[in-house]
Amino acid sequence: MRAVIQRVSAASVAVEGSVVGQIGVGLLVLVGVEDADTGEDRTWLSNKIINLRIFNDSDGTMNRSLVDVGGDILLVSQFTLHASTKKGNRPSYIRASKPEVAMPMYEAMIRQLETDIGKKIQTGVFGADMKVSLLNDGPVTIVIDTKAKE
Repeated sequence: MRAVIQRVSAASVAVEGSVVGQIGVGLLVLVGVEDADTGEDRTWLSNKIINLRIFNDSDGTMNRSLVDVGGDILLVSQFTLHASTKKGNRPSYIRASKPEVAMPMYEAMIRQLETDIGKKIQTGVFGADMKVSLLNDGPVTIVIDTKAKE
């Protein structure tokens, strides 16, 4: 799995002009699934997301996690995170899982995050044309690939 994690003051996602998910302070997480992803990848990534110390403490040092600040999560599926631009100028998405594989993994990731954080998270709509808005705080943006464990 690949994830782009952005610390936000606010974020929302709309489908066909209607907001389907929104948060205040927290993390906007874009996630892409590949066929090689497992439950172990999902568990590891969820734990990493909620425990990343990327929120400021009272001294202004990034030393607090999402759990520490009571923040929320907006999770949005994004197969383009597995784009390969090695050949030519048109990205290849061959590594991205097809919907029949990606959707169950995405839904399991929602449940995993909700279990790990202890509350409901907000989401986009899998496979929809989504409009994502955010107020990036910092900006702080972290990219994680579970296969590299970084």
